[in-house]
Amino acid sequence: MTELPLELYRAEQVRELDRIAIEECGISALTLMNRAGRAAFDGLRLLWPAANRLAVLCGPGNNGGDGYVVARLAREAGLEPMVLKIAGVREPGGSAAQAREAALAAGVPEAICSPTMLVGQDLLVDGLLGTGLSGEVAGDFRQAIEALNAAPAPAYSLDIPSGLGADTGTVLGAAVKAEATITFIGLKQGLLTGDGPEQCGKLRFDALDVPVSVYASIEPSARRIGAGALIAALKPRSRNAHKGYFGHVLVVGGNRGMAGAARMAAEAAGRVGAGLVSIATRREHAAWISAVYPEAMAHGVEPGPELSPLLERASVIAIGPGLGRDAWGRQMLARVLETRKPLVVDADALNALAAEPVARGRWVLTPHPGEAGRLLNNAAGEVQADRFEAVRNLQQRYGGVVVLKGSGTLVADENSSISLCSAGNPGMASGGMGDLLTGVIAGLLAQGCSLAEAARVGVYLHAMAGDRAAAEAGERGLLATDLIPQLRRLVNP
Repeated sequence: MTELPLELYRAEQVRELDRIAIEECGISALTLMNRAGRAAFDGLRLLWPAANRLAVLCGPGNNGGDGYVVARLAREAGLEPMVLKIAGVREPGGSAAQAREAALAAGVPEAICSPTMLVGQDLLVDGLLGTGLSGEVAGDFRQAIEALNAAPAPAYSLDIPSGLGADTGTVLGAAVKAEATITFIGLKQGLLTGDGPEQCGKLRFDALDVPVSVYASIEPSARRIGAGALIAALKPRSRNAHKGYFGHVLVVGGNRGMAGAARMAAEAAGRVGAGLVSIATRREHAAWISAVYPEAMAHGVEPGPELSPLLERASVIAIGPGLGRDAWGRQMLARVLETRKPLVVDADALNALAAEPVARGRWVLTPHPGEAGRLLNNAAGEVQADRFEAVRNLQQRYGGVVVLKGSGTLVADENSSISLCSAGNPGMASGGMGDLLTGVIAGLLAQGCSLAEAARVGVYLHAMAGDRAAAEAGERGLLATDLIPQLRRLVNP
């Protein structure tokens, strides 16, 4: 068992890794299956040491074969496993058939799955459907998944929760809601975004001793963002540095009733290390912002001549937090879009962009699924159905770098590379979190990060700050401003 790798793969790529391991490295399919079953059983014993009665739900494919191995090992360890099959489904073939024969020979009982068979079990092992699923789950498989989810015992999924799209992270009609999942050989990209984290529970990984050389010919479909990105971006500062070295962020926003959004974005930019921060906001808000955040230079401006000198002085412009959709907000955006400076665009600036689309290179767009849907002229549900495809389409349509926020935030850069952030927690589903992220990314851009680096590191910083704040006091009631002290700690490792 190892830590989750950074490399992510589509299901077809993992199947190719399997093929290379079998055909070019001489590792038999049954050996891989036995290794997977052993890794799963060891994980089971670690996570549920008191579990004795196990119902192992097995489908006809290799995923079911892994389940038969788990059942056999459980029997040999003195536990009470039982294999449950789906009525009317063909018997397994190939290596899965051999795994089944070994389990039955070891004395593992086998029966047809029904809800009553799940009662009184300590643990339910899900080996129903693997990564080859296409289309929605239906019929007896769907009934089995729904019965499993309704049962009181926890579920443990092998390779992937049955019914979850391995490439998209979308529930395909119905999916097992596991307390833990162990996945093998390659980390499937859908496990970590969309519905994936909710369905997987605690995620574990085992490479099954596949040689490193097997991975050399397969380029990952995406990569997780890790702490290494943060360390690489935030080098120690020179002892003779001054504020001019670290850029000047201008936050444009804070329309009537929304001054706090601009203020939070500005403070986030300052807390991650921007040398100077200014705010262009409504006149009636400038004095209040200066009082609560005196380090920022708050200016009450109208879109024309008063904004121009602020744009000239800034090295990075963040627009959208509290911008609003009235004439003031639209005119401020139009003026900002005339500049050639790097931009971070969020919130109502994205809604305005959806109404009048333009493409450019030097910006980072940070939509949530609803905003992404408007930018792509479709519904948020379509975005969530394939977040990888959505973020790729956004980047191709609008240019620059795109951050698709949500569970398993995705970053698509100018080279069509996709990065995924697996940090973060549900407590961050509260107002102001997006404003904070806008400021974080802008502050990193001001310090010399590239668009892609600022987006990746900014997303990671923001998520880790949320996790640390939640660890201190819980997820419920977590506010955006609770992250600000954590941001400063994180940028000073």
